[in-house]
Formats: sequence, structure tokens, C-alpha cells
Amino acid sequence: MALKQQKHLFDLPEEVTYLNIASQSPSFKAIYEAGLEGLKQKNRPYLISTSDYFEPVIELKKQFAQLIEADDYNRIANIPSVSYGMATVANNIRLNPGDEILLMHEQFPSNYYIWKRLADKFDASIVTIVPPSSKENRAQHWNQSILNSITDKTAVVAMGNIHWSNGTLFDLKAIGTKAKQFNALFIIDGSQSVGALPFSVKDLQPDALICAGYKWLFGPYGCGYGYFGPYFDNGIPIEENWTNRLHSENFSGLTHYEPEYKPLANRYSVGESGNFIYVKMQNEALKQVLEWTPKAIQEYCKTISSEAVIELQDMGCKIEDSNYRTHHLFGIELPENLDIKILKSALQRDNIHISFRGRYIRISCHLFNTKEDFQKLVTCLKSVI
Repeated sequence: MALKQQKHLFDLPEEVTYLNIASQSPSFKAIYEAGLEGLKQKNRPYLISTSDYFEPVIELKKQFAQLIEADDYNRIANIPSVSYGMATVANNIRLNPGDEILLMHEQFPSNYYIWKRLADKFDASIVTIVPPSSKENRAQHWNQSILNSITDKTAVVAMGNIHWSNGTLFDLKAIGTKAKQFNALFIIDGSQSVGALPFSVKDLQPDALICAGYKWLFGPYGCGYGYFGPYFDNGIPIEENWTNRLHSENFSGLTHYEPEYKPLANRYSVGESGNFIYVKMQNEALKQVLEWTPKAIQEYCKTISSEAVIELQDMGCKIEDSNYRTHHLFGIELPENLDIKILKSALQRDNIHISFRGRYIRISCHLFNTKEDFQKLVTCLKSVI
């Protein structure tokens, strides 16, 4: 059954047109209330029990595992950011001189800097796959270039499910299959897709999936998730915190130092991952996303944006073919003669919130948006063009 608009769950004023969830999600009311419950718990620490440090975290891992179709929640780590997750991944990779790390053109910085450091450390090289200059079938040719670039020199392929600035879809199934053929590690940044686009680790079998939690997963700023496959089962975390060790639930025995970690990816969770406020908010958020389902969210976004996309294209804006991009996030290349400063002023006047990326604007929508929001954007652009 198709989803209906869910704006009533959010605290967004009627006059605000928010098309920028890819930068920061608004909380819906249940998340806000969960955060308040966490604050109340902190106000009365004498009511905090031992289980409060662990059981809500297990629930959170189970929910994220369900979202990405992972069979074992022990493969999920609670992390504070993508950079933390990618640093954990890189910390457990050894390269040979001359190895190649494949990245996409203008990849998000948190999924670039760590690979540059790793390449420099082992005298390896970064290979950046640039999109074709031709606008026709751009995404299709870009995907083919990625496949063609995977060779016996490739040690790591690190990329997003989609391009973070324009929503270009990458064929992760084909790319991951070829990476495995050459024994290359396949590392995915799911920050701009997981939660709004169906994703299955069973199907794609990445070696690691790292996600920011404050965008499409509606968590607070400063939370994230990591899935770590079998390659990382016996790896070394970038910090040693007590909750990640076996039997850490036994507070009276904490100084009986435990040499063993909890199984699988538990060792990679950040210290104090049981944060009472954050975990409550995250659990409430994932519960709602699972109820909505990413597939239904994607279909809703397609429904409310499709008419506006046609109008924008008729006005001279360029937008990727709908078969090769997502509908919750996509880029609009503006006409050459459009004055960006005037457009920014018009958007501010009309209370429309989007992101600018050079001559592109990035649109990102969700269930709190409507067709009317997109019509408001079209009208604003028309007034400038």
C-alpha cells in the first residue's frame, strides 16, 4: 500500500519548504520525546540499571541489521561518524606497493581522506573514476568506466551506493561482483541511501558498509552505523573500550581483564555507545523507518517529484534519467544564463531550503514533503529564469 504524506509527525512550519534532508534530517515528534526520556534518565542516574548500558544498544543493532538484511546483529557496530567507521576499516587493511584504491569523482571527504592516507602509507595509488563529459547516458557510461577500471591491481573499491551530490545510481551488484573476482575489498558508504533506498548486504555482500545516522536514518548528529563482513572478524579496533569485551555486563568483575572481544563487529563500536539519549532517539527513528520501508519511501518521493522534474527539464534544467538516479535525492544542473546569486535570494525569500553544488542544486525530499513543495520550487526557479 502506498504511503501518504507524513508531515503531521514532524514539527515543520507550513511556510517552510525543506528539501534538504541530505544535509540534516528533521526529527519527528517521537524522536524528540525519546530524547527527552533520555534526558530524564540522566537527571536521575540512581535509576539507571546495568542493563540500560547494553540492552537498548542490542535492540538498535538488531533494527539496523533488519534494515540492511544482515542475518547477525553482531556484525553491526555503533559509531559516531563515517570518518570513524572508515578509519576502522582502513586500520585493518594492508596494501602492497603499486596497489590501487578506486574512488569516485568528487567523493565525500570522509570517504576520501582516509584512503589517501592509506595509499601514502603503503606506496599505493588512488584511482579516481571521473564521469563522462557527455551528458547522454552519463550514469550508464560512468558505471561502465568503474567496471573497466577494476583490474588485478585493484585492492580496494570504496564508494557510495549513490553519488552524494547528484543521486547518480551505481550498479553495486555488478561492481561488487567484479571486485570479488579480483580479490578487492568492497567498501560502501551508505549515508545518502540506506533508509530511503532498499539495501541488502545479502545481495551485495560488501566487506563493510558505513552509514551516517543523522540523515535518512533520522538519528541525532554524532551517530552512525557500521556493518563489518567476515574479512574484519578478527580485526583491531581503533580504540579499546570496556563494553566491547566479553562479560562486560558484570560490573563487579571489570578488573578481571578480559582478553576476548564480544563476537564479530562488536569490537568496533565506539566508547560510550550506550549513550542514553542518542540510543533512545536512534531506536525510535529506526522503528519508524522500518515501518515505512525504504521501498515505499522511494516510491513516495518519485510520486511527488515526477511532474516537477518534467517542468524543470522543459525550463532548460538538466536532470539525470530517472532509471539511473534516485528519487529521494537528485541533482539539477541549472541553465547557463541563470544568476546563482539571484536564485539564492529568491529561495531565501520563498523559504525554500536546498543545497548548492557548483552549478547544480541538490534536492532531497522525504515523507514530510508534497507535490506542492516541488511546485513552489518550480515557481521560484521560473521567476529567476
